[in-house]
Amino acid sequence: MIAEMEAVDIAEFFESLDTDGQTFLYDLMTNEQSAEMLLEIDEDKRKKFLSTLSSKEIADEIINEIDSDDAADIIAELPEHKQDEIIQHLDDVEHAQNIVDLLRYDEDTAGGLMATELVKVNQDLSIISAVKEMRKQAEEMEEVYSIYVVDNSDKLLGTLSLKKLLTTSSSTRVSDVFNSKVRSVKDSEEAEEVARQMQKYDLFEVPVIDSLGKLVGRITIDDVMDFVKEETEKDYQLASGISSDIDNTDNIFNMTKARLPWLFIGMVGGLIGSRVLQGNESALQNVPALMFFVPLIAATAGNIGVQASAIIVQGLANNTLGKDTFRTLAKEISVSAASGMILSLIIFAFNLLINHQDFTISMTISISLLAVILVAAVIGTIVPIILDKNKIDPAIATGPFITTSNDILGVLIYFSIAKMMLHI
Repeated sequence: MIAEMEAVDIAEFFESLDTDGQTFLYDLMTNEQSAEMLLEIDEDKRKKFLSTLSSKEIADEIINEIDSDDAADIIAELPEHKQDEIIQHLDDVEHAQNIVDLLRYDEDTAGGLMATELVKVNQDLSIISAVKEMRKQAEEMEEVYSIYVVDNSDKLLGTLSLKKLLTTSSSTRVSDVFNSKVRSVKDSEEAEEVARQMQKYDLFEVPVIDSLGKLVGRITIDDVMDFVKEETEKDYQLASGISSDIDNTDNIFNMTKARLPWLFIGMVGGLIGSRVLQGNESALQNVPALMFFVPLIAATAGNIGVQASAIIVQGLANNTLGKDTFRTLAKEISVSAASGMILSLIIFAFNLLINHQDFTISMTISISLLAVILVAAVIGTIVPIILDKNKIDPAIATGPFITTSNDILGVLIYFSIAKMMLHI
């Protein structure tokens, strides 16, 4: 039954078991099955289960069964002393060296995403010789998507299509039929840029070269999708005010530690807001009706800021924002001005006709709301751009930071306009 199941389905069942159940199921599977299954389970749960295995068991039963990029990812999750032990237990020296090389790369670079297993042929080979060479290399791979052509120095020259292999004379040289138009990325390229290029050019696989142009690996779409998924989860947590990567399986201490910083910032923002209200106590005593609209002003400021920042962060992530910051700012202000005018007119009519407020008070509240919306839009637009230029994740700007800052500024603007228009 297990033999007929997909790795992802086994992983789902595996995660629902206790430690004894996981060990029993693991022992029932072949090395290939267990290795594929472990790649599908949650990182923290995988790390916990691997702690029950010896370094030799991990090397023989798991690392030997998977590609170098996946092997490097799993080993990187373990303590350094265990990493060294696992590498030493690997019988395949070339596989071990590939893993060591990959561990040197930052995980958020092309080098950290790539696998070193690939099929490459020298340009000077004949087609029949190239096919023989490809067969040897393909034995170590589960899937072959591209055939790369290199020179004697291993510099990437292009790709060889399956059609050319099937339709060209066996005595023809590879150099006469390969396609020199190939998109590649450097091993130092940021993973986000790799993802953008693969999406932009609809690539299923992209070769990776070093600073000298030598072919060192390949990145497939599933490698990129794993990275994008992880980044999306991180951005979502940052936008929610969670400062580190956690999930519901983490312990109470780690979950509290991840949430507390932004909760503290929110609390400080609330205290500042209360001081602003206290500083305008005389204005509230003269015109008590102003107090009723403080929540409206603060909430609208926060919402507009989050909306503006979310659009900018999305544009930065998709590389669709462009370099004209002024034009982006002008567009966002125009949208906010239109929204603000509509909302202000609704509030003005509501106060005048339903709440029966004084005309001047109604006008004050509407003008304050419009001003707050415009300022919040400017802040929501500029802050993510500034963070991005300073190499800080702009997703921070879509969370409590923007909401808290706009709440405080909104209330300040509200009372400043009220004092000016109502002479209080």
